[in-house]
Amino acid sequence: MNNENLENLYYEFEQNLREEICNAANALHQSGMSFAVFANTRCNEDYWNRAGNGGWNMKQNVKPSEAVNDIFDNGWRYSTECATAMEIVYYKAILEVYGDELFDKTFTTIYLMDWDIRDPLLRKVGRMEDVGSEGLLIGDRAYFANPDHAPDLPQWQGENVIVLEDGLYYGHGIGLNTAENIIKSLNSRRKSGDVQSAYLMNKAGRPDFRKLADVMNSPTAVAVWRHFPPAVLTKGIEAKNGFRHIPGERLFV
Repeated sequence: MNNENLENLYYEFEQNLREEICNAANALHQSGMSFAVFANTRCNEDYWNRAGNGGWNMKQNVKPSEAVNDIFDNGWRYSTECATAMEIVYYKAILEVYGDELFDKTFTTIYLMDWDIRDPLLRKVGRMEDVGSEGLLIGDRAYFANPDHAPDLPQWQGENVIVLEDGLYYGHGIGLNTAENIIKSLNSRRKSGDVQSAYLMNKAGRPDFRKLADVMNSPTAVAVWRHFPPAVLTKGIEAKNGFRHIPGERLFV
């Protein structure tokens, strides 16, 4: 395979995965999973063991694909905070792209807890990097910072979100909302008399799309490359790499 064809495959993979990230965010929003601080998290013990720190360890005798899908099918049995919800979104999106068999072979153990990401394929999601003039892209993980939150409300120090289309963001506990409304909500939990507003950082946590794509393209993979139909992400405003981005006026409110 020549370099041009390989680059096209990487592009198609990223495009498709970004679309599935958005789909997973919407699905998790509708799943019924509730918000809880780590001390009060819950999980379905048919698939997960709850750790003392509030994280969830997948049981060894279950299929990873079934364990992830159960969060979406029986969300009422689960409760966690916003960072762990972002991990769940990414696992579900990758599952939809890989399919059950390749996903189960790739992610034999799953631990869900804040940004304690143990799988090297997803570790980059936990690190926020400046996106510069490129801006945030649909399917990115972004963060609304609230530096002067009330000291007795540490859960309101910020909000992890998935960037969606039409100016919306998904944050677990805050739902599907605009940047303006998320900032208003965070500002209502600031220290008394404080005047520094919450804001949307110009940073993103992105998975290593190429590493994830290489899993599908490896000789031992049970899935094979396929050409995906053009995704909605390439319509409208486009960034230099071809993915639709959020206009600059939405970056900070």
